[in-house]
Amino acid sequence: MKDKIIFLVGPTAVGKTEIAVSLARKINAEIISCDSMQVYKKMDIITSKPARALRKLIPHHLIDVLSPIREYNVSRYRKDALKKIKAVLKKGKVPLFVGGTGLYMSILIDGIFEAKTENPSIRKKLYKVAEDNGSAYLYNRLARLDSEVALKIHPNDTRRIVRALEVYETTGKPISQFQKQRKGLIDKYVVSIFCLHMERDKLNQRIHRRLEQMFRQGLIEEVRSLLKLKLSKTAHCAIGIKELKGFFCGAYDLENAKKLMRRNTQLYAKRQLTWFRKDKRINWVEINEKEKPKEIAMRIWKKLC
Repeated sequence: MKDKIIFLVGPTAVGKTEIAVSLARKINAEIISCDSMQVYKKMDIITSKPARALRKLIPHHLIDVLSPIREYNVSRYRKDALKKIKAVLKKGKVPLFVGGTGLYMSILIDGIFEAKTENPSIRKKLYKVAEDNGSAYLYNRLARLDSEVALKIHPNDTRRIVRALEVYETTGKPISQFQKQRKGLIDKYVVSIFCLHMERDKLNQRIHRRLEQMFRQGLIEEVRSLLKLKLSKTAHCAIGIKELKGFFCGAYDLENAKKLMRRNTQLYAKRQLTWFRKDKRINWVEINEKEKPKEIAMRIWKKLC
């Protein structure tokens, strides 16, 4: 029998943390973070890390492992996560991935290219072409070179168009060919994916309440300390860094900084859901505001049985 691996994903502020802990207790699991920001130390409030009490109750992995001055990427995450999977399974427990970084989930489940397909100079040139001629110009080029992958990409999705062309120009082979060669967790384990969601208005209310709580917990002081460091490009992308930096510089007041954070967090949640909706393997779990985390975890557990 294949070992089980479970993913509990969803947009920011939907309530993944407490539900995950309840589920982990139910299925004898250890939690592995699937969050691109919680890997960083000194970023506790800004990344809404699980409370230390919860982390003592259930072991959590890939949280607080790297200085925020260091870069972190999907390739390194994949290597780190695969090691944690082996370690958790060796204990006879279930690896439970929890987070909202869809890209991290995808490269684990579906795999990653083994061949060298990156070329920064080619990528830079392609972005310049897109800037001068529009993404449709590059999309038409991609359609001629790799019609299979072009059908899966929107003509305005510059990032994915550039990536596909970068692979072709670097290797001489279409990206669709590499995608067929990838191997991920889905090939070796029984993988179940659950995505938490709720009405948009309800989620936006949760985002608002959580942001207010973050400020009460000391977000301003934490970000002020972080900005004294030479943050990596990845860490600098955490929502709250740029918004509060503008406040510190006097570009706007604190209320406007909060409004920017709220807006950007809501947009991020929307992007997360858009990513997850593309994956037809996901089991959707609608959150009822009146339900307790234990009750939601029980519903997920019943689907696993």
